[in-house]
Parts: sequence; C-alpha cells; structure tokens
Amino acid sequence: MSKTEIPETTGIMVCGHGSRNQNAAQQFATVAEGLKARYPDTPVEYGYLEFCNPVISEGLDRLRAKGVTRVLAVPGMLFAAGHAKNDIPSVLNTYQAQNPGMVISYGRELGIDLKMIRAAGERIQQALDTANKEQGEVALHDTLLMVVGRGSSDPDANSNASKVMRMLWEGFGFGWAETCYSGVTFPLVGPGLSHAAKLGYKRIIVFPYFLFTGVLVKRIYAQTDEVAASHPDIQFIKASYLNDHPLVIDTFQDRVQEILDGQALMNCQMCKYREQVLGFEAEVGLPQESHHHHVEGIGGGLEDCPCKGDCDASCREEEFCKEHGLPWTPVHSHASPADLEPVHDHSHAHDHSHGHDHHHGHGHSHDHVHGHDHGHDHSHSHSHDHHHHPYPHADHPHGPRSMEKKKA
Repeated sequence: MSKTEIPETTGIMVCGHGSRNQNAAQQFATVAEGLKARYPDTPVEYGYLEFCNPVISEGLDRLRAKGVTRVLAVPGMLFAAGHAKNDIPSVLNTYQAQNPGMVISYGRELGIDLKMIRAAGERIQQALDTANKEQGEVALHDTLLMVVGRGSSDPDANSNASKVMRMLWEGFGFGWAETCYSGVTFPLVGPGLSHAAKLGYKRIIVFPYFLFTGVLVKRIYAQTDEVAASHPDIQFIKASYLNDHPLVIDTFQDRVQEILDGQALMNCQMCKYREQVLGFEAEVGLPQESHHHHVEGIGGGLEDCPCKGDCDASCREEEFCKEHGLPWTPVHSHASPADLEPVHDHSHAHDHSHGHDHHHGHGHSHDHVHGHDHGHDHSHSHSHDHHHHPYPHADHPHGPRSMEKKKA
C-alpha cells in the first residue's frame, strides 16, 4: 500500500483492550513503539479499555497536548466484535464530544489479512521446527492443527477464527485442523482438544491466535498440558502467539493508511447489530455504548507485581497481599473473572449518558469515529444499566464460560 503523507497536526492512536497481565500490556506498548518507528514524524499514542494504564482518553489527551487536531484511531483487535464495534467507538465518541476541536477518524480491525496469515504461519513453523529438532519429525499429514481464538458473542468474529484456521490448514497441508475458543463461545479449549485427541493424529499443535500473552494465553497452555497428560501417546506442541511480528506491524500500518485514504470500511454485511444474523435477531440496532467504564485504568499499581507481571493479578488480592506483607488497596483487587463471563449487569450512573436513535441501524460510518451510526444525543441526564445482551447459547455443553483459573 502506497504511503500517504500525514499532515503535521494529525496523530495516531492505537486502542487496545488491556489485560491484568502486565507483560501483555508491555507487549502491546512494544507494538505501538513499532508503529512509531514507521511514522517518526507523527505523534503516536496508545491506550486501553480496561485493566491497564494509560486509558484511551489519556492517550488522546497526550495527542491533544502535542497540538493534534485529527486522530487516526486504530483498534488493536484481531477481529471486529463488541470491543471494536461498540466499546472503543463509544469511548472515542464521548471524547470527541467533550473536545469539539478534535476530529477522530476510526479505522478497522486487523481482520482477515494475508499478512496476518503469514505471521501466524511463521509462528506455527517455528514451533514445528523446534519440535522436529527436539522430538523427531512427524509428517504434516499425521499432524492436527488447533487454532484457538479469543471467543466472542459475535458469530461473525468467531467465524473469522475458523477462516484463519482453514487458510493455515490448506497452506501447510496438515492432516486435519479445528478451531476452539478461550471463552464466551464454544467449544472451549478443553472440550476442543479432548475431541481432537480422539481423531488419531500423532501430533497436535496448539496455536493461540492472539496478539499478546495474558491470562487467557496462559490458561490455553495450561489446558493443553492437562489434556496432553491424559493422552501420552500424542505429541502436543504449543506454538507462540503473534506478538510484535513485523507483519503484524505492517498490518497496523496498513490500517492507518486506509483511514488516510478513506478506505477504512468495517464489514457490515455480517454484523449482528445491523442485520438479522441467525440466532441473534434480538440484537439488531442495540445501542452503541461501552461496557468498560467501571474498569477503566484499574490496572494501575501493578508495575511492582511480585510475579514480575506474568500473572492474572490475583497476587494483588487482599488475602494474598496480607499473607505476603504487600501493600493493598481496593483499586488493586480486580482479579475476579467477572469480565470473562458471557453476561454482565452493571447498574451505575454515568455522567455521559447516551440517548441513542435506532432509526439508522448500525451504519459503521468511519468518516469520523462512529462504528455504528445511531445519531447520538448526549443529554448528560439519565443513568442507564450497562449489560451485555444474553448470549443465545450460554448453556451449550462445550462452552461458553471462559476457562477457569486453577486453584492451588
């Protein structure tokens, strides 16, 4: 993609989800630094929705302080589900409304991209090369690939994980390949791997299609070990996640260029908020609002984590801190897995209450920041009850509750 010159008063904002695992936050920051290297003359900042600092609004404040009047906001998301379609746009919409001198143009997710597939392929090949060297070669036809997606209540995003799996399957020529998910949908990692182990393949390679490490990646590897222990005749290999692969940075750069060129078009054809997706009809036209206000920035203070950042922050729970003589305040106690559950019900008032007009459906207009075109009425008057719409298959026998952390 040809590089368009960026005006002096334009900045780039990379919007991440955030993680309790501080190593994940550091890896996200490394990706942002990689993008800075691609645009040395342009201000580049980053921020998170939850569990990490800086929050997105803080990154935008930094850009504004540097004289930026137009922001090219890129979601640091593999696929477009609720975070990319609702939460991040809502935060950006609110900020833009409060800072009318700044125009925020929202880009699309990394998505199904051949560069991302190549990056994934290299991570898998690295794992295969190491296993062949240390444990002996196993033919690709005798190998099963298990691609693990994050999992979402958005069937379009989940199907994208399956498409990544299929392209990797055909690209390598594995004997078989399947997809499972870390949470929210089905099948989860345990049931998925247990099923795969019954298919008769000599080797199973588990590839988390994740950008960074974190609580879920660690649980994916732990689940792999657990299933492997029950099947000693099968060789299980754990491939690395994507991290700061150069092709990942290339894809982020492409998304910035798409905004500049007016080509930042999110896929609306399969969007459950705009069209009637089978089984999700009740979600057409739902309001575009963030469900993360209550956990913005609460990751602060974990920089001195006794686990050196490689944990789920449970080491900051009150009981643990008292036992080990560590300082504790309520803001640090955020290790509850509630954010991983399929349904949230957070009843609290917000100063920036949105009145949403549903006549337009979800238009995904990207000229500014709106992922869904609702006609926002910022009345700043009423409180509203934040909750995720119930997932229609919440009682599925192979999911969709997220993997539970193991109690010691």
